[in-house]
Amino acid sequence: MDISPEQLRWVFIYVFVLIVSVALHEFGHAFMADRLGDDTPRRQGRVTLNPLAHADPVGTLLLPLLGGLYGAASGMAGGFGWGKPVQWQPSRIRRGISMSTATILVAIAGPGMNLVLAIVLAFVHVLLVTQHVLSPDGDPSQILQFAATTNIVLMFFNLLPLPPLDGGHVAQTFVPYKHRRAAEDIFRYAPFVLLAIMMIPAFRQVFLIPANWCTSGIYRLFVALLA
Repeated sequence: MDISPEQLRWVFIYVFVLIVSVALHEFGHAFMADRLGDDTPRRQGRVTLNPLAHADPVGTLLLPLLGGLYGAASGMAGGFGWGKPVQWQPSRIRRGISMSTATILVAIAGPGMNLVLAIVLAFVHVLLVTQHVLSPDGDPSQILQFAATTNIVLMFFNLLPLPPLDGGHVAQTFVPYKHRRAAEDIFRYAPFVLLAIMMIPAFRQVFLIPANWCTSGIYRLFVALLA
């Protein structure tokens, strides 16, 4: 595997960014469930920003590292991962809302946190560049932009209406009761669709293109506001 020191450095940056982003994503789920009245995530130590509480040894560390190394060696974008799922119980919600509504709120809280982090990173990046604290072409600028883009990608990916992604949980709540058996038969093929999206470059464009548009739009907005 022929990887330069510069490529290796970016692999570790990618893994670090993913660890932080996944931790914030899972914290969003845990925080929302806790706010709605279910203390399960708090009892399990998940209502925290500590990345170690949300890291999965395989999904957050091993696969992103191996994927990043493969991508660096092959010249293709590589690497994907996930965090330790937050366990919560809709039946323990005490805020006077339906279980379906609670499921939707908890599900979208994760991608929502990725969006918030992307916006904060983009704002800080543009602010520091416009104040001439950072060079637009320097490594810190590239890392901030990469981190913002990564979080937008995570948001779009997790909103795909395929279980076990967050968008899949939302989609399942809208399936009428009489059609749930048929929906379950369809959703069981979702992991294969996700695998195809992650492994086939052409399929990854399904969410990479809108993610890049969204990131560019956020940057253009802050550039206009801070100009």
